[in-house]
Amino acid sequence: MQRRDFLLAVSGMALAYSARSLAKTPDANDQVTIMRFSDDGKPLGRVTLAKVHKEAEWKARLSPLAYEVTREQGTEMAFSQPGYNRHEPGLYRCVCCDNALFDAATKYDSGTGWPSFWQPIAAENVREIRDHMFGMTRTEVRCALCDAHLGHVFDDGPQPTGLRYCMNTVALRFVPRPK
Repeated sequence: MQRRDFLLAVSGMALAYSARSLAKTPDANDQVTIMRFSDDGKPLGRVTLAKVHKEAEWKARLSPLAYEVTREQGTEMAFSQPGYNRHEPGLYRCVCCDNALFDAATKYDSGTGWPSFWQPIAAENVREIRDHMFGMTRTEVRCALCDAHLGHVFDDGPQPTGLRYCMNTVALRFVPRPK
């Protein structure tokens, strides 16, 4: 290897390392404002927090399917996961970061084999992103706090919103309403 090639290789590695380090530095774009909720569904107020990044912890803590769905934008098979048709009162939280996402009062049976809701518990707790995968345009739904892939939202739901938030069961943690 010639000296020039060696220096180019070393400087390229240094540049890549510094770019990666800069990308992980928290900034204003790494902050998110969400509405906090108690387990009984009562709003506790808005808070601004740093986005949650715990890749190694999620890989160790989540089931392989939950990791694939939430961190790699996978999808569970319809009707395959226990709890997709749960109907008792409660709250649905993000399986990755515990952010409140949906109230069971807005859940309905869409017949699709995935939990479906006509609205999130608070608009700021989810993020909607245009998704062009598989040759179609859809709207992906993510947790606003940790960017976990939750599912998709469609405009074929019931009133009052006409929306169907079709979520992956493994992306949600159900908390029964305290009695």
